[in-house]
Amino acid sequence: MSEMLKVEHIEKYYGNKDNITKAIDDISFVVQNGEFIGIMGASGSGKTTLLNCISTIDNVSAGHIFLENQDITEIKEENIAKFRRENLGFIFQDFNLLDTLKIEENIALSLTINKKDAKEIDQKVKEISKKLGIDAILDKFPYQVSGGQKQRCACARAIVNKPKIILADEPTGALDSKSANDLLSLMEEMNQKMQATILMVTHDPFSASYCNRILFLKDGKIFNEIIKGEKTRKEFYNEILDVLALLGGDTRDVR
Repeated sequence: MSEMLKVEHIEKYYGNKDNITKAIDDISFVVQNGEFIGIMGASGSGKTTLLNCISTIDNVSAGHIFLENQDITEIKEENIAKFRRENLGFIFQDFNLLDTLKIEENIALSLTINKKDAKEIDQKVKEISKKLGIDAILDKFPYQVSGGQKQRCACARAIVNKPKIILADEPTGALDSKSANDLLSLMEEMNQKMQATILMVTHDPFSASYCNRILFLKDGKIFNEIIKGEKTRKEFYNEILDVLALLGGDTRDVR
């Protein structure tokens, strides 16, 4: 597999010289093309800050982040929005669908903003919606469809542009148990069948058990790393609980 993302010795500080908080403390890791990686850790461990730096929402204080050899820490401010649209997919906790747009238009949003040809947009939206089983509801508005269909629409929107990496921050945080299971199965399918590279921040061991590899953060550093390999999801889940116990995190099943 080829390298998709390379994080090199990044640090992130907040505050001023009299009161500095070190949110990320010399983190380095590589994500291969097609991996599904989880990032776990207690509240304040640096998980969301790390994701924000990778998504260019926040700037690093030191170090470099490369997405397919492009140093994203060097992108000029005026080019950031274009970079995000063309390279990143996002799955949000509350879906972030636009109520005034039909499902088809929500999925097509990034393609429309990128001024893709209308025929190409139509073809891509139909293709991805068929793969995700929502091709029959394209002409409906978000308020007219179920929560599960909204999830699928959000995933279709995240992947329709074939982004280099999909970033998800606690995507199951606001969902009930069944909806969370459905979304995780969908993300697993996107990873396995569509070769999507996914980086997911989660506090939930059950959600993390869907990943191929997990990085555990503590006090802004990588505390541990485990790989699923040939383990069943139940075996991997139990291994995650063991690491969380060492980490001092919450080991309850929060489904």
